[in-house]
Amino acid sequence: MQDEKVTDKIEKEVEKVGDAIVESSAWETFLDFLNYKLYTFTDVKGLETSVIRVKYVLLVIIVLLLTSYLLRFVKRVLTRNMPDDDKAKFTTVFSFARWFIYIIVFLVVLDSVNVNITAIFAASAALLIGVGLALQTLFQDIISGIFILVDQSVHVGDIIEIDGKVGRVEEIKLRTTRAVTIDDKVLVIPNHLYLTNSLYNWTQNGTSTREGVDVGVAYGSDVQLVKKLLLQAAKSIPGVFKFPEPAVTFTDFGESALNFRVTFTIDDSFNARIPKSNIRFEIDRLFRENNITIPFPQRDIHIINPSQAKDVSSLND
Repeated sequence: MQDEKVTDKIEKEVEKVGDAIVESSAWETFLDFLNYKLYTFTDVKGLETSVIRVKYVLLVIIVLLLTSYLLRFVKRVLTRNMPDDDKAKFTTVFSFARWFIYIIVFLVVLDSVNVNITAIFAASAALLIGVGLALQTLFQDIISGIFILVDQSVHVGDIIEIDGKVGRVEEIKLRTTRAVTIDDKVLVIPNHLYLTNSLYNWTQNGTSTREGVDVGVAYGSDVQLVKKLLLQAAKSIPGVFKFPEPAVTFTDFGESALNFRVTFTIDDSFNARIPKSNIRFEIDRLFRENNITIPFPQRDIHIINPSQAKDVSSLND
């Protein structure tokens, strides 16, 4: 009996506190603040169609925050046991999908609080058209980023060449792809360029690539000796694969030289300029030791003095 009396007493005190809060001016002020009209939508006849109140804005913010925490939790659960490569791909795709989820949640919350979404779109039609035109390139970048992930044309770590620029892909983001050039400069590539430009992926089929060095020798040189020296130069450089072996091709009879090309395989195409330079140094050394001449274009210039020019003109007459 005593417990029941104590319980009834507590309930009465709680009711008194609640009534006091409801009857207080502070509570009424807070309710007035929540119901304050921020914006009113009207139709063509001037009739009120929808109202945006403070409480609706607070509700939208709270729902979006809860959605953000929920998405983080889902991402953490799904990527817990994923390999690093798959985790990076999933994170990129998830970042795309997250914005669409935010938009859907935002529109659903507005509709649930009796805000006429159609009225919002109608009232801001001109603004939406302007924003759409301004964000056209942004949407192209986002769609292109999705295509990159779907068709697997570019991965993190790939060496790509686009619009004459070469770099190693470091990160594929929502709108851009970050790459580092040979000179250790950051190259930021808008994703829509993948759809409008030709893309060369140097490492699509693996990290090793076939490279080449061109050289010309003077007419009359021993071409078999040239071939032997070119192969010797390529094989002596560290980093050049022994298999497949380097090869030499006689490419053309040039205007002033016999043109050759030595091809070889290396594992680091991103730094291909280093073994190429070393091979050129070695070719120059071997050619000097074996008296093989690398020619340069030569021209014969005939100078005619004025008296000779008159004699030539008289003969033509």
